Amino acid sequence: MNELTSLFSGPNTPTTPENALLSLLTALALGQAIGAVYMWTFRGLSYTRSFVFAVVTGSVITCTLMLAIGNSLAAGIGIAGGMALIRFRTSMRDPRDLIFVLASLSAGIACGLKAWGPAIIGSAIFIAGAVIFTYSDFGARERADGLLRVQIPARPESERRLADVLGRYTRSFALVTLREAAQGEAMQHAYQVRLRSAADRTPLLLELERLEGTRDISLLMQEPTVEI
Repeated sequence: MNELTSLFSGPNTPTTPENALLSLLTALALGQAIGAVYMWTFRGLSYTRSFVFAVVTGSVITCTLMLAIGNSLAAGIGIAGGMALIRFRTSMRDPRDLIFVLASLSAGIACGLKAWGPAIIGSAIFIAGAVIFTYSDFGARERADGLLRVQIPARPESERRLADVLGRYTRSFALVTLREAAQGEAMQHAYQVRLRSAADRTPLLLELERLEGTRDISLLMQEPTVEI
């Protein structure tokens, strides 16, 4: 029972070499676990190994700082002043990356305070939540929105046929831009469209290609948002 209570003892536990080593090793292990989950659940194109390294080692750094501060207010103010001089220029494109960094730093802070129980339990719950929310597609929205560009002859009947096709395959469409092309013989249309279903993408393009005089047809879907 005493051993279990000591896991939640927090800053009242004296800082001995054994406790400091335990805190640092626990922080490193938790940082590795959080970094591994980030790797397993990552989706996108901007993956970097250096970010995973930062997630893993960030917990050790914060643990070291908390061990150095201990119960000393003066040491805490001094370290805070020193850290304030550092300017981090790296920007994070995805809020998810920031959350993983905060999770690693939080685990390091808890370990530095010798609150090993909250550090382990909190990290475990965070890891479980990250895995569940990622593989269950929590927060995803099934909406087939896109930007359609097509060039048609500058004739009223061409516009009517185009509107008829869009009416059959989309829930709604709105004209975004309209500009002249081919020395006034054609018009370049850009529509914000919402398809009835994602499966209608190919039939829509095939139907547009059958219209007389249509050229330069493109459909940019807005389902995935990635940084390139």
